Amino acid sequence: MAYRKLPKQVPKSAAVHNPTPPSVLQLSVLDTTVGALPPATQTQLTRLVKTHLKPSFTPKDLLSFIRKHIHYHPTLTHLDFHLFRHAASVDSFRHDHSTFEWMARTLAVSHRLDSLSSLLQFIAANPCPCADGIFSCPRTEPIFRFAINAYCRSGKFDDALLAFDTMKRLIDGKPEVALYNIMIHGFLKFRHYDRALEFYNRMIKDRIKPDLITFNTLISGHCRNSQLGLALQMFKEMKNYGCVPNVVSFNTLIKRFLWEGKIEEGIGMAYEMIELGHEMSSVSCEILVDGLCRKGMINKACDLLVDFSRKGVMPSGFDYFAVVERLCDEGNVGRAMELVNELWRKGNTPSLIACITLIEGLRKARQIEEASKLVGDMLRECIVPDGVTFNCLLSDMCNAGKTVEANKLRMLGCSKGLRPDAMTYSILISGFTREGKRKEGEIVVDEMLDNGFIPDIFTYNRFMNELAKAKC
Repeated sequence: MAYRKLPKQVPKSAAVHNPTPPSVLQLSVLDTTVGALPPATQTQLTRLVKTHLKPSFTPKDLLSFIRKHIHYHPTLTHLDFHLFRHAASVDSFRHDHSTFEWMARTLAVSHRLDSLSSLLQFIAANPCPCADGIFSCPRTEPIFRFAINAYCRSGKFDDALLAFDTMKRLIDGKPEVALYNIMIHGFLKFRHYDRALEFYNRMIKDRIKPDLITFNTLISGHCRNSQLGLALQMFKEMKNYGCVPNVVSFNTLIKRFLWEGKIEEGIGMAYEMIELGHEMSSVSCEILVDGLCRKGMINKACDLLVDFSRKGVMPSGFDYFAVVERLCDEGNVGRAMELVNELWRKGNTPSLIACITLIEGLRKARQIEEASKLVGDMLRECIVPDGVTFNCLLSDMCNAGKTVEANKLRMLGCSKGLRPDAMTYSILISGFTREGKRKEGEIVVDEMLDNGFIPDIFTYNRFMNELAKAKC
């Protein structure tokens, strides 16, 4: 009987080694990276990687995968940094500045600052391929600047300083002045005034020329810290570095001078700003007016505005409503009227709210003629008052026996876009009735009827009968 010879069994150690496909290798590394995840999440992520992140992927492929499949996913978005680290473990892959920058910005805006620190350490240890030559990667400084800004906004200054020093070692040449400004602003924001000044001195020591932003930031910080002397020192030091102060520089100091009661110094600073050729801004005027009013110097504020107007430096958009309101509240309506007329003549048209405030002040002081003249000037400039204010003034004029003038004012208002209501006509009809002006009153009644403000024939007849009974 013939027996078949069995093939010789091959020991396991001698078995032919079939290399694992690259994608499987990637998944095994990913499994160890995110092994602490819930099984369902890990399975979902592994499936996405296997499907969409093919072997030998590039930084562009990785960014596309994270943006499309991870970044907006409700349960996977926080795993972008895990994928970043997983990609770094793949032999055929190397991160470049595109993945560094995208990851740094994402971690910063999502406030994952601990992971951001790990990323910066990784960048320092694994430079971008751009840095393989004699020069560093040109995107290194912007990447670190975004991270430093995030640290400063959160008050993590130790991390910010570490990132700053790390960046200095990685880049070619000196850091930009903007990076020093970010650090100084961060220190001042959290009231670390001494550290801000120290960093400014470090900036000078590093031979970095400060710019206007540097000085304005320091001036503002010293003013907030009630260190007006240091603020003025910085203001004077600007000239040593070729910086010309701008309106922001002056406004900051003016506001502090007025706050501390140094009125003449604050006003002098405003005139110095004008002499240097800077235009007076609305903000500058508001600071001056508000500061003087707070100190009870309303008349000085008026004189200052008049002087600015005469010198032609008053900003066209400045609303001097606050001064008018303060004068009217104090019963000084005459001064308010003088101010408005003076500024208006010089082309500084008052705002609608300023005019209405003045009208109410004049009515309260029983200066009806001045109020009606003001409304006439407003209408000729196409400044149309609200209906309530207009009707109240017409009522005052009619009560004073000036119904004809009130009606003329109404017609002027209609030509400028004012829309009279039933109350407007009723006030005029009552005025004409009291004054015995039948014909004028009947014209108003007919116009009221044409405009649809008389609901029925009974109301129409009532108006006509009252006018017929009035004294002629």
